[in-house]
Amino acid sequence: MRIMRRRDKEIETDEALKLLIKCEYGILSTIDNDGQPYGVPLNYVYKNDKIYFHCALTGHKIENIEKNPKVSFCAVGDTKVIPSKFSTAYESVVVFGNASEVQGLERYNALLWLLEKYSPEFIEEGKTFIEKQDKVTKVIKISIERTSGKRSLVKLEQ
Repeated sequence: MRIMRRRDKEIETDEALKLLIKCEYGILSTIDNDGQPYGVPLNYVYKNDKIYFHCALTGHKIENIEKNPKVSFCAVGDTKVIPSKFSTAYESVVVFGNASEVQGLERYNALLWLLEKYSPEFIEEGKTFIEKQDKVTKVIKISIERTSGKRSLVKLEQ
């Protein structure tokens, strides 16, 4: 496991995982057959120490995951550019793990958790939408193996 270069910016694992709850979207990174990295932004939900997202039945990320389930996922929380300091205040988390398709109750629950996160005022309508889109949707989970978090709080005064 690689040690973070700027240890002064490192945050504890539990704090980093809280960022996964807070953030609205993240970037999933996979590798294709030619070794080319592929990063794609997506909506997700963090539950039970796993990251869940939904997607189409086919596509670049699905092909990559089927060939190599090792992935990384990055989410960025609050940010603020500080022009006078030539810097940025930020918080971020990167997780490493394995992605796999989920089925059954876990799949349905993941879709409900996504609905609760992104459309809490439309739960019943969302359940109907889930049923209509069921046959054209995959649900993937990332089983987290390692987490790394950083925070930079640039001093705003001086």
